[in-house]
Amino acid sequence: MLSLPDAGNVWLNTIALVWFLLCWVGYTYYARRKARDTACLASVLHLYRKDWMSRLLMREQRIADVSVIANLERNTAFFASSTLLILAGLITVMGATDRAQSLLQDLPFVVPVSRGASEIKLLVMLGIFVYAFFTFSWGMRQYNFASVLLGSAPLIGEKRVTEGERKAYAARAARVLSMAGYSFNLGLRAYYFALATLAWFINPVLFLAATTWVVWVLYRREFHSHVLEAMMFTPTAFVDPKPDNPE
Repeated sequence: MLSLPDAGNVWLNTIALVWFLLCWVGYTYYARRKARDTACLASVLHLYRKDWMSRLLMREQRIADVSVIANLERNTAFFASSTLLILAGLITVMGATDRAQSLLQDLPFVVPVSRGASEIKLLVMLGIFVYAFFTFSWGMRQYNFASVLLGSAPLIGEKRVTEGERKAYAARAARVLSMAGYSFNLGLRAYYFALATLAWFINPVLFLAATTWVVWVLYRREFHSHVLEAMMFTPTAFVDPKPDNPE
């Protein structure tokens, strides 16, 4: 039977975990819904991808476009391989939970917990990075699909292809690229929340605060960042307020 302090720790850890899941799932749903009618990084980048694919159809040489897609795929592959290394490290730590606990107990503000509770926290982190690996690997495959679409792009002066088919191709290719970028974004978001989970090993209250802070950072960067303002900025022609003839 749990003592009152232990019972209180169990309830506090449960509340922190539930809040973490609500923030992660809730923000993902909120960001996806809000992006449909609000300017954000995802919606603005999709417009740029549509412009990119439309201009691609006007170029004879498309080596630069192939290089851009290959670079995007390389970035996703880097995070996928890094996630596997992190998973290997977490599995190793699970085999030495007692030693990890003894190291943590020497830190200030660390709430002592049982070995079972520490293993549950490690399992949560394992689940986060397993999810991240699946999203990154799916993003890699989608960039592969985009490469195939790029290879099937209509050529300049191809008479059998109508203007409507060219516009449909540009929209389709941009859609695939945006889906690949969305998968990459989900994987990065998992990394952000995994960093918040590190605070759980110190104190569940700190875990609550870190989770809330991560949501705030994600919201600011996706909907109110300076880079978003820069991408939305459209310069206007300069008009001299002084007349040519002062008379």
